[in-house]
Amino acid sequence: MTGVLSSRRRIFCNRTLNLRSIDAIGYDMDYTLIHYRVDEWERHAFEHVKMRLGERGWPVGELAFDQTFIRGLVIDTELGNIVKANRFGYIKRGYHGTEPISFDELRAMYSRTIVDLAESRWKFMNTFFSLSEACLYAQLVELLDARAIPEVMGYDDLYRLVRTTLDYAHVEGRLKNEVIADPDRFVAIDSDAPLALVDQKHAGKKLLLITNSDWSYTRSMMTYAFDPYLPGEMTWRELFDVVIVSARKPLFFTGQNSLFQIVSEDGLLRPTIAGIDDRGIYLGGCVDHVETYLGVAGDRILYVGDHIFGDVQVSKRIQRWRTALVVRELEDEIAHVERFAATRAELRRLMAQKELLEERLCAAKLALQRVRGGYGPGRHKDPTDLVSSRDAVRGELIALDERIAPLARASAELSNPRWGLLMRAGSDKSHLARQIERYADIYTSRVSNFLAHSPFKYFRSSPGSLPHDPAQPG
Repeated sequence: MTGVLSSRRRIFCNRTLNLRSIDAIGYDMDYTLIHYRVDEWERHAFEHVKMRLGERGWPVGELAFDQTFIRGLVIDTELGNIVKANRFGYIKRGYHGTEPISFDELRAMYSRTIVDLAESRWKFMNTFFSLSEACLYAQLVELLDARAIPEVMGYDDLYRLVRTTLDYAHVEGRLKNEVIADPDRFVAIDSDAPLALVDQKHAGKKLLLITNSDWSYTRSMMTYAFDPYLPGEMTWRELFDVVIVSARKPLFFTGQNSLFQIVSEDGLLRPTIAGIDDRGIYLGGCVDHVETYLGVAGDRILYVGDHIFGDVQVSKRIQRWRTALVVRELEDEIAHVERFAATRAELRRLMAQKELLEERLCAAKLALQRVRGGYGPGRHKDPTDLVSSRDAVRGELIALDERIAPLARASAELSNPRWGLLMRAGSDKSHLARQIERYADIYTSRVSNFLAHSPFKYFRSSPGSLPHDPAQPG
C-alpha cells in the first residue's frame, strides 16, 4: 500500500508533527502493533468473567455477550448507567442495564451533571478491553436491581467487583495462554505493519517496544505477527533497539519502577542498575531509563498506542512526548459516513430550511407580542393577520420536521443502532473525540498506515475554526 492514501487509511493530524525531528518511536503491542479480532477476544473475556462469577453462586447462566457496545462510553457507577457524552461532558444518550433511558428521564437525571473523568464516579471505556467489562456490567445491573446479587450493596461495588474479576482473568494468564495456543482465531494479521517499522528503522529512528504484556506472551505474539513478514532472515528482535515488557503503564510514565534485564528465553531476570543497552530486553523500569538510554527527551520521542490514558495522555501530559493514537474503528466509521454523504447533504439542506422557518416563526411571535402589549414598532398591525402568519409558519415547520425526523434518526444511529458514531454524540464531537483531539498529535486506524508516508513526513494540522469564521462555500 506504499504511497496510497485512501480516506479510510489516512493519518489525521491534530498538532503539527515533523517526523524528521523524531529520533525514537516507541510502540505499544496489544491493539497497536497487533490487532485482535475484537468480538472473539472480548467474547472470550466475557465468558471467563461469567464463569468466575458463576463459581461465586451468581445467577449468570443466561447472560450473553453483546457486540453493540463501543469505546468512548462512560459508566456512571453512582446510578448504574452507561452513557455517551459530547465533548463538553453533557450526556446525550444512555442505558440502564440493557434498556435505553428516555430523553425525559435522561434530562431529569443529568440536566445539572457534567461528565468529569477526574471524578471517581465516571469510568471511561477507552480501550477494546473495556467492551466485555461494560457488556457484563450492564446485564449485572439488572440482576442487582432484581436483588439477585445479595453480596453486592450498590452499583459502585458491582463495578469494582467486575473490574477486579476481569483484571484477574488477564493476570491469571488463562486468556492469553489460549491466544498463544490458537493465534489464528484471535489475531487479525496486518502483514504491512512490519514493513512500516522497517522503513522507520532504516530512516535512523530508534525503535522501542513498551508493552504491559509479559515476556512469554510478547515473544509468542510478535514472532507470530511480525517474523513472517519481515525481509530476509530478519526477526522482530532485530527490528527493535529495546524491548520493555510488563511496563505497568501508566505507572511507567509517572513512577520509578525497578528495572530488570531478561537474560534467557524462559524469562530469567537479572537486576540492573547500569540502565538500558542496545538490543536489551527488560522488565519494568520507567521513562527515565528510556530517556537516559536515548540521550533525548520530550518532543524528540513519538509514542504510538491505543490507550487514551495509559499510552497517550500520560506520555503527552507528563513527559511531553509526541503521541500517535491507533483508532481501529476509524475505517468502518469513515466508510459509514461516506455512504451516508448524500443523505447527510439532504439533512443539512432541510435543517437550513428549518432555521429560516424558525426565524420567521420567532419574528411572527415577537410581532404578535408587541401588538398585544401595545409597544414597539408595528404595534398597530392587525393581530388576526399575525396569528394567521404565525400558524402558517408553524404548519410548515411541522411538515418539515416530519421529513427531517427519519433522516436525523438514521444519522444518530449511523454505524451503531444504540450509540451511533464513535467520534460523534448527536451533531457534536463525542467525549472520546475530545480526548483524542486533546492528547493525540496524530491518529490513524492502524500502524501500517505509516507506509503511505515517508519517515520524514511533515504532518501539518488544519487551521482551527471558530463559530464566527466566514462560512466556507458548499
